[in-house]
Amino acid sequence: MFIVGLTGGIGCGKSAVTDCFATLGVPIIDADVVARAVVEPGQPALREIVEQFGTDALLPDGTLNRAWLRGHIFSNPDAKSTLEGILHPRIRSEMHRRLDEFDTPYAIFSIPLLFETGQDKGVDRILVVDCAPELQISRVARRDQANEAQTKSIIASQIDRKSRLAKADDIIDNSGTLDDLRPMVEHLHQKYLKLAP
Repeated sequence: MFIVGLTGGIGCGKSAVTDCFATLGVPIIDADVVARAVVEPGQPALREIVEQFGTDALLPDGTLNRAWLRGHIFSNPDAKSTLEGILHPRIRSEMHRRLDEFDTPYAIFSIPLLFETGQDKGVDRILVVDCAPELQISRVARRDQANEAQTKSIIASQIDRKSRLAKADDIIDNSGTLDDLRPMVEHLHQKYLKLAP
């Protein structure tokens, strides 16, 4: 199946774009959703995380302590690499397993860290959702109640905007409203239907 890899910086509106594609009947396989599924209680990834990082990685109810883990890997590059080694192969495998459930001309892999994790090599086309950095910061502040410094550090940890745009096959400028977005998605949908074998 023809796979479109969709990515973009935090706060650029990737979810709004995938929601528009979904209303057109396009399967969306979201790496963030899959990442949550592979660390549910009973999953091998969660057991391996506890083996590597200890029981601090768990909440009292046995689920992953995301806040603790985020803080731990943020200050420890080796821990980050270890965690990625546990999660990324499982996320990739599960995304492809889910893809097999669909019989459509194309599907979208929504992967925030598409380039950073090397997954751009496993898709047929790259769609980047973009907007101005100031808009990213204000959207994230509104959505996550995050302060500007936190948001800027997240943006800095992602591939820079110029490099991301340079690697894109297609770009959606998501600076406007949902009404502005829909025709752009519809145009790309028709394009992808033609490109799909």
